[in-house]
Parts: sequence; C-alpha cells; structure tokens
Amino acid sequence: MQAEIERLYDEKAAAYTDAHLRLFAEFKAALNEGRARAAAPDRDSPTGWRVNAWVKKGILLGFRMGGVIDMSIDASRQPYFDKSTYPVKQFTAASGVRIVPGGSSIRDGCYIGKGVTCMPPMFINTGSYVDEGTMIDSHALVGSCAQVGKNCHISAASQIGGVLEPVGAMPVIVEDEVLVGGNCGIYEGVIVKRRAVLGTGTILNGSTPVYDLVRNTVYRATAEQPLVIPEEAVIVAGSRAVTNSPGKEWGISVYTPVIVKYRDARTDSRIQLEDLLR
Repeated sequence: MQAEIERLYDEKAAAYTDAHLRLFAEFKAALNEGRARAAAPDRDSPTGWRVNAWVKKGILLGFRMGGVIDMSIDASRQPYFDKSTYPVKQFTAASGVRIVPGGSSIRDGCYIGKGVTCMPPMFINTGSYVDEGTMIDSHALVGSCAQVGKNCHISAASQIGGVLEPVGAMPVIVEDEVLVGGNCGIYEGVIVKRRAVLGTGTILNGSTPVYDLVRNTVYRATAEQPLVIPEEAVIVAGSRAVTNSPGKEWGISVYTPVIVKYRDARTDSRIQLEDLLR
C-alpha cells in the first residue's frame, strides 16, 4: 500500500480510476483502524517518535481525489458541503466511543479508541489518532495527524494542532495520561511526554522556549528536533522580563511556559476526578 500511495501522490493522475478509489478506501480503512498512523513510536529516535510521511501523502491524496459534494442531512437547516472522500466517521454502539449530543464532529480517516469520550461541541480531524480512555472536552480541537495517547484529558477549548504539511514534519504528539488544561494550545510538532500536566492557558509551540525551574534547564525546538516536554512535567503559563531597551525601560514581559514541578501524589489526587467522568 505504501508504495502505491507514494507513486500516486508523486505522479499526479490525469483522472482517478476505480482502482485508485479502492486504494484510497483501503488506506482510509487502515487509518480508521489505527493500522496506519502519521507518526508512530520509535525507540531508536531521539524523541521516541518517527514521522510516516507516506501516511500524510495518503491523507493529502484524499483531498486531491475528492470533489466537494452536498452531504447535508437537512440542507435548509444545516448545510454541509465537503470532500466526497472525507465524510463524517461512522460509529456503532459496539465501537465503545461515547459521543454526547450537541454539535460534535469527527471526520472519517482517524482512529478513535474504545472508551474515548467526546463532549459537545468538539472536533477531531482526519488523520488523527486518539487512544483508549481519553476525553476530548467541549470546544476542543484535535487537528489533522495529531497523536493523542491513552487516558488523556484534553480540556475545554484546548487546541491540539495537527501539522499535515509539510509531509516530513512531526505532527503534535500527546503521550499517555497527559492532562491538557482549559484553553491550552499545542502546535508545530511539539511532543508532550507521558503524564505531563499543562495548566490552564499554557501555549506550546516551536518558537517559545520552556523554562524548567526544577532541573534548571531550558527546552527549545531546533532545526532538527521539535520541542519535547519531559515526562510528568507540570507546566504553567508564565512570563519573563524583556532585558533590552526599550522593553526593559517600559517594564515589558513576554509569555513563556514554565515547569514549576513534576507530578507527585498531590498532583495525582487533584486530577483523579477525571476518571469518574469517563
């Protein structure tokens, strides 16, 4: 499948045949079942993850192949027009996914594990991977190709950016048992390692350094590696003073995320309530 997807992506067809459509349907089934992922764990990688560029090519190929069609259930009340290759994802009770009514949408071509809870309204885009037991809270977004681990809580109004393009770029990754507080944003291929906690309003991206007050170090993205947040780090939104003029004279500070501690028993007890909501 990989070789066929890459060939069709690189050698644009004048017209797409039934064989091409069957290939894409097979690829999308692999996405839905979690057999194909935009990024996957890799013990040999410095970050613990590797990008599967061919999967991103397959997702982009779907947009190229599909035409915009009317998918409205009731066009007069709620019109819905999108690519024919990416309708909404289909679930049954046997899927084991809890989707609370109220305006949520999950696009086809993503993996949603058993026990995932979707609170309205939230959106999960194609190519993403949301593992078992995770809660996607109200007004939260999981972008295309984002990877979210087991038993996470993506709190209300948080955004997990996707990074579909360029195809070789690492998507955003949130590992197991991470708590993402309300109104947080994780973008530009940031990797949040397991059991980390992001306090309300924390923004992580490729251009803002993270200051670790516990280990007396600063974490940054580089040209070769994304920003990686350590396991069990507890991060809050902070600020640092501008030290050069005129910012210093004006008393200006700029935003920066700060690691203030690492998880302990008190941290665990404060977030334990989340298990009761699943």
